[in-house]
Amino acid sequence: MGVPSDRGSRADGPPRDFVGYGAVPPVVHWPHGARVAVSLVVNYEAGAEYSYEAGDQRRETVGEFGFAINPTRLGVPDLCIQSTFEYESRAGTWRLARILDEYGVPATFNCCGRALDHNPEIGAYISAAGHEAMAHGWRWEEAWRLSREQERELIQRAVRSIESACGARPVGWHSRCTPSSQTRELIVAEGGFLYDSDAYNDDLPYFVEIRGSRHLVVPYSLTFNDMRFAFPGYADPMSFFTYLKMGLDDLWDEGATHPKMMTIGVHGRWAGQPGRARALRDFIDYARGRGQIWFARRSDIAQWWLDHHDEFRRQP
Repeated sequence: MGVPSDRGSRADGPPRDFVGYGAVPPVVHWPHGARVAVSLVVNYEAGAEYSYEAGDQRRETVGEFGFAINPTRLGVPDLCIQSTFEYESRAGTWRLARILDEYGVPATFNCCGRALDHNPEIGAYISAAGHEAMAHGWRWEEAWRLSREQERELIQRAVRSIESACGARPVGWHSRCTPSSQTRELIVAEGGFLYDSDAYNDDLPYFVEIRGSRHLVVPYSLTFNDMRFAFPGYADPMSFFTYLKMGLDDLWDEGATHPKMMTIGVHGRWAGQPGRARALRDFIDYARGRGQIWFARRSDIAQWWLDHHDEFRRQP
């Protein structure tokens, strides 16, 4: 599928909410009295990225050291960036999987349908290990570039591919970086989704109304995300671990009275590298030692919220 025009973009996006839960968030009761629900998300995009070989009119530009500068000619593949994505599927994702297996931590794998088509073994692992497969598009496409019809078709294609690879249909959706103004409406119309993560605006799930239906949003985070490894000077393994630790400490302290959620996003091509993976391992070790932490798949968080949100009360 070539890169379409921007005809799917609209200036009239969904209504914005600048208030949210306000100064007094709800008192959430996570399982086992946890102060923080920690959601580990392993993004799996290898082979779904833009490339000339796939018939696209562009190639991906973010590799191991920021934006690629060579080759600069349009139409020339960047074999270095392609190899970086291959590292994700060949080695990096498996390194992250071994860490999850070692600690028995459930995670959400944020998967592009085409990426699983290229490496069905990843889908088999997700199913066998009891992780969740969240839908991340078919081609890691930029939804805001798509027409409504294109986006609907690719949502359906992603669902079919992930269900085939993992043995269960995805119940969560997360667009690449930014959804279109119609994405949420389309996934609600598609049915079968408990939630989407196309927002970065809160530390707790919340409901929105889509065409008369109540829909759950489980916010994602680009703050606790390993993509900072791709830009020189933004992070090293020690600083990434320290950042995650400090973030958890803040949320854990707040969670004494008002429990929160923490989302950590990683990629096999970045955090799956030796040394960097140690940062994730050390964080899991630290969080387990901290106690009162619920490591949960996003589907578990969503279902818990749907089942118990009426019990959560607001108090000063």
